Formats: sequence, C-alpha cells, structure tokens
Amino acid sequence: MPLARYSVQAAVTNVSHQKKTLMTRPSVLCPIDFSDPSRAALAYAAAIADHFAARLTVLTVDDPLLAEAAANAGLVPSLADETQQEIQRFCTEVLGEQITGPKQLESRVRTGKPAVEILREARETGTDLIVMSSRGHTGVRKMFFGSTTERVLRETSVTVLVTPPQRPSGQALTDIARHVSRVLAPVDLTSASPRQVWFAARIAETLSIPLLIAHVVEPIRIPTRVRFALPGADSTRRALAEEKMDEIAASLPGHLKIETIVLGGDPADEIVKLSEARHVNLIVMGLHSSEPFGPRMGSVTYRVVALTRTLVLALPHTGTTRDLT
Repeated sequence: MPLARYSVQAAVTNVSHQKKTLMTRPSVLCPIDFSDPSRAALAYAAAIADHFAARLTVLTVDDPLLAEAAANAGLVPSLADETQQEIQRFCTEVLGEQITGPKQLESRVRTGKPAVEILREARETGTDLIVMSSRGHTGVRKMFFGSTTERVLRETSVTVLVTPPQRPSGQALTDIARHVSRVLAPVDLTSASPRQVWFAARIAETLSIPLLIAHVVEPIRIPTRVRFALPGADSTRRALAEEKMDEIAASLPGHLKIETIVLGGDPADEIVKLSEARHVNLIVMGLHSSEPFGPRMGSVTYRVVALTRTLVLALPHTGTTRDLT
C-alpha cells in the first residue's frame, strides 16, 4: 500500500475535512470534568481551535441519577442550568487571561454515561477532533476519565488528541509546537501503518523535527517442533520486521530526518520507555482491528495513554474516519 495515497494537512492536529464547504467551520470537541487535567485539555483545545478558526464545543456530562434526584427535588435552577453556569465559569478561569482564543465557543450539557454522550455529541455535530485528558476526577458529578477515555478510543470514528495533566507551554498552537522536538510513530506493520506514518511524517516535516518510527516484536510461544525446524525463528521475525520498517522509511520524503527502531517486549511498555528515553513530545498511534503481524493497536494505544505523560494523537481506522487533507 503506497504511502503516496495518503495526504494530510501539514499541522500538529488537522481539524479540517475535505467534504466541508468553505462556509462550514471545522469543529473541536473538548469534554471536561472540571478537574485540573481537563483544564489542560481545554487549553490545548482552545489553542487548536484558534489556530484553525474552528468552532470549539466544551462538553460535560451530568450523572442521570443526580439529574433525576434534582428534578424530583424541584431544584431551581435545574441541574443542567447549574452545570451550564459552571462550564462558563470554568472556561473563564482557564481561558480568560489568554490574548487569543477560539472565535466561536459553545458549551453543552448532556445527561448519561460520559463516553456514550461524548461519542454521540461528536457524531451528531460532525466533530473533526476530540481533545480530552486521560485523567480526571471521579465521583457523582465527575467523569471516570480513565474508563471514559478508553471507551472513546475504542469506539471513536474521529481523531482524538489525548492530553497530559499539565497545561501546555504557551497559549498559541505555534508556541506549543515549538516545544515538540520529536515525533514517535509506533507501528504494528499492518495495512493501517502507512497512513499513520504518513500523518506523523507530515507533522515532523511541518515542525522540522525528527521522526522516530518504532515496532515492538512481542515474545510469542513457538511450538517445540517448529522451534527445532526453525532454530532462528525469533531472529527471523525481527529481521522481517526490520525489513518492513526500512520499506516504510524509504517511502517517505528523503529530506526528512527519520530513524527506525525495532524492539522486543510488551508493546505499550516499550513505547512509553522509548518515548521517555528519546524525549518524545508527541506520539502518533492508530486505532484499528487486529491483523496477523501484531495485537489490536487500539488496546496498545490505550495502555500507552494510561502510562505516558506526553501528547498522544490517536487516529481511527481509515475505513471509519473522515479523509484528512
């Protein structure tokens, strides 16, 4: 599958869609739970929305049992109205001091299960990018952001930028981009890998920074008779992986600074260790189904999200996501 088939806008996050008309704004959705990590997510989302002149929707989800109890008690104003006011206060606190910000900011309140409502909001409003934290509060008014993020990643048809708990360095996207010094693209060598790598390569090209492409060969059980027949099975697997990685690198523009590396072990653990050792600031990973060469990347991606403290851009399967230009 030639890499040339895939083309993305050269930017840290692409929130435009080729089927949108010039009269339609791209859109960013930022779910919040009023925690410090969701403050960071909102800061990232606002910078992206401002850079791409996108509509920013800030969403929170009320617990249905609390909503019912409040309605039965005749709460005035209603729980939804109170939550709307809380969102406004939250946005003012987080974005009030920024010189620039999204030109169009909307707040939304839904009632239900957080992940379900986030996905429904993204689907119904034609969201181009979801920006959310991997961590947050728990409790009756707060989201379980770990399990919420996991479900969103497993079911999304929209690209998701998962942000670390810390607020970004700088307010504008250009300021944030200056602090990205290396992009890591972990691949499982499936048919989805070319698109993922091409996306990561264009980001690296735009920011004039190195691209590190990595594959982790998982230990597997080899039947005794097969091991005797193929005494070098492990080394052969690694050599095949290295050959495929070289093919991927050769398909990218020659002026890029590209490094490939093949590791052995647990994919998520090795990806996180590699990102820390090589001072990676952005990990670009795929979300797709299992194929013969490796595990379901979606599960690996979520484990990386849970373990790392760097930005993770998660790309849904090419068959279910919008084309990015």
